[in-house]
Amino acid sequence: MSVAKKKYKRITTKSLVEMKANGEKISMLTAYDYTMAKIVDGAGIDVILVGDSASNVMAGHETTLPITLNEMIYHASSVVRAVERSLVVVDLPFGSYQSDPKEALRSAIRIMKESGGHSIKVEGGKEIKESIKRILNAGIPVMGHLGLTPQSIYKFGTYTVRAKEEEEAEKLLEDALMLERLGCFALVLEKVPAALAERVAKSITIPVIGIGAGGGVDGQVLVTHDMLGMTHEFNPRFLRRYLDLYSEMTSAFKNYIADVKSKDFPSEKEQY
Repeated sequence: MSVAKKKYKRITTKSLVEMKANGEKISMLTAYDYTMAKIVDGAGIDVILVGDSASNVMAGHETTLPITLNEMIYHASSVVRAVERSLVVVDLPFGSYQSDPKEALRSAIRIMKESGGHSIKVEGGKEIKESIKRILNAGIPVMGHLGLTPQSIYKFGTYTVRAKEEEEAEKLLEDALMLERLGCFALVLEKVPAALAERVAKSITIPVIGIGAGGGVDGQVLVTHDMLGMTHEFNPRFLRRYLDLYSEMTSAFKNYIADVKSKDFPSEKEQY
């Protein structure tokens, strides 16, 4: 018997747990600025991630490591001003939470107070357990992130699929169970085998959002610029492009240039 889908005026952490319980998949996309967030939120997305992927997408860095806490607060503030329905999750950037639980709490508090974000996301399992506990004890909602954790790229040395071997898979499952016990409201699994991701999703009651983790999880997340085809050179297996904006925007820019050069723009109707 199918369960009627509840209509949410505003998505909260509680909403996501209810959606998992009701078998409703959770949709999640990134946004880093007001204009994009306004469109994404208006389309009805459940969760907007202000990801540290802004380091790549917005600033052109090779990795997510260079982005600062101040920059994340700037991006998150821009997004929050646009949002009416979606839950806004903000990444804590590299170096702001890993080594010192007190610093982790200070970083999370700054995100919440200065950006108005609704929750934060951190990468890692037992290695950052004390930082997660400290943040949760302050009443700040935490989303976990396991599997491929881009902030640890220099440790792994590659962006390939994680947890293919049994030992790493078991650690990932243990970490997921730990994150649930600590009180995280959801978990992102990135680039792990689909069978393992489904096993994790069935083992915990909190929602599991996948990126390159198959369809057996509770929801999906993509980087908006990737799924719109703006970052045309990025082609992982898990990415489905819903538009080819790179080509469409290039064509529009060329048409504008041609119209300016030929004096076709502006026309009489386009001037005062």
